[in-house]
Amino acid sequence: MPTVWKRIVFSVGSVLSLGSVALLVVALSTERWITGTILCQTGVDLVNASNPELSQFTGDVYYGLFQGGKTRKCGLGSRRYKIYIFPRLIRKVNGGLHMIIIFFHFIAIGFALVSLAFCIYNARKVPYQSIKGPLGLYLWNFIAAFFSSLAFACFIAAVRCHRLTERVANFRENLFHLVVQEENLGYSFWLCVASAVTHGANILVVASSRIHLPKIQTKKPEEPTITGEDLLY
Repeated sequence: MPTVWKRIVFSVGSVLSLGSVALLVVALSTERWITGTILCQTGVDLVNASNPELSQFTGDVYYGLFQGGKTRKCGLGSRRYKIYIFPRLIRKVNGGLHMIIIFFHFIAIGFALVSLAFCIYNARKVPYQSIKGPLGLYLWNFIAAFFSSLAFACFIAAVRCHRLTERVANFRENLFHLVVQEENLGYSFWLCVASAVTHGANILVVASSRIHLPKIQTKKPEEPTITGEDLLY
């Protein structure tokens, strides 16, 4: 059986691995990877709108890896639209890069689950193979953090280099041209970043399992000694 300190360390590691899985799943399923504002340039040009009137032509857009939405304002009030990445919009964006981002996410989730399983194993038993011990946990956490980092790095590349937000906002817009005024990374993106940071913290936690704490020794009660004088009495 592992020591109490190692059981505590690997239990904390299990919680961190489980938290990383939860962060990645939430990041995948939510729609706030990007939030931004969009301007209906066609409407502005038609009425020759000035600065005070631009608010009537300014909407918003948000999207994730699977779906999103936008509010279009072109001088005739607000109109809300739901955006689905699959199956049609994926053909208008860099579909290969988008699929790679999702694929990296699933790999990161898989290795986070492997890390969780090995943390539970080390909290219950002393491994007889090094790959099942701390060395293996270093490897699984590093791979999970690596693929999480690749996922959000590729997403930034898709947004900055391939004008992803503009393509999403103008999907199925035949009459109006929408210009992206501002785009920000939403909380779904930062959940992915937090997952990579969690695995880094997990590596430090696992490393602390090698710390040997001093054992608390209890003093045994001294046995009474019988001398010759005691026998005389």
